Amino acid sequence: MGTSRKNGSLYTRIDGKVAHVEFGHPASNSFVADLLLRLTNTINELSENEGVSVILLKSEGEKAFCAGASFDELLAVSNLEEGKAFFSGFAHVINAMRKCKKVIVGRVHGKSVGGGVGLAAACDYVYSNVDASIKLSELSIGIAPLVIAPAVQRKIGTAALAELSLAPTEWKSAYWAQEKGLFSKVYESVQEMDKELDFFIHKLASYNADALTEWKKVLWEGTDHWDVLLTDRAAITGKLALSDFTRNALSKFKK
Repeated sequence: MGTSRKNGSLYTRIDGKVAHVEFGHPASNSFVADLLLRLTNTINELSENEGVSVILLKSEGEKAFCAGASFDELLAVSNLEEGKAFFSGFAHVINAMRKCKKVIVGRVHGKSVGGGVGLAAACDYVYSNVDASIKLSELSIGIAPLVIAPAVQRKIGTAALAELSLAPTEWKSAYWAQEKGLFSKVYESVQEMDKELDFFIHKLASYNADALTEWKKVLWEGTDHWDVLLTDRAAITGKLALSDFTRNALSKFKK
């Protein structure tokens, strides 16, 4: 059962050394600006929580993991400043996950589109099930996955990113995502996934917290420039979102 709140929901529960962070939105767990801000702040706060070693990031419901950006808010963007501000929300979340001192494990139980793929890519380790197919639909609506591309490319490489992004209406399977390096594990059922995931996160949380922090720094080496890069790309994406092509494409999807 998912949330009915128009600004989405975000809940944090701490179990031992594991922080469970769950987001949701009635529109297939898509992100409005307010929800992106709250997620960024939550990750930053947990990064400084000395009692937490691992963050489990998941979403509500049993269908989509994350449908990316809110189409309603994209349609509401009316100028360059608003466009940059909206897409900067994704930039801030990815950078918060990148700089977080805690290892972030993703639980991807269903389909992911656009920003949802970027969110999965920014996790350090990802559990998924067979229903977790992915798609980068941005080009089909007149924009490009500029903000999330560095995170996705870091995981799957340039060739796979091209294959995924240049076929924006084509779904790639969870096993494709695993083969390319986006997903770490894929299971046939949610029940099996959750059983193995629970064991994994508590085992991970039992390790030396300082060692986990130092090792995460190594895993993210070479990304220090992302604070500027992702914000610059948010500005470009915001400009593209104002095009007639994008406005017309989005209006067809709006219910």
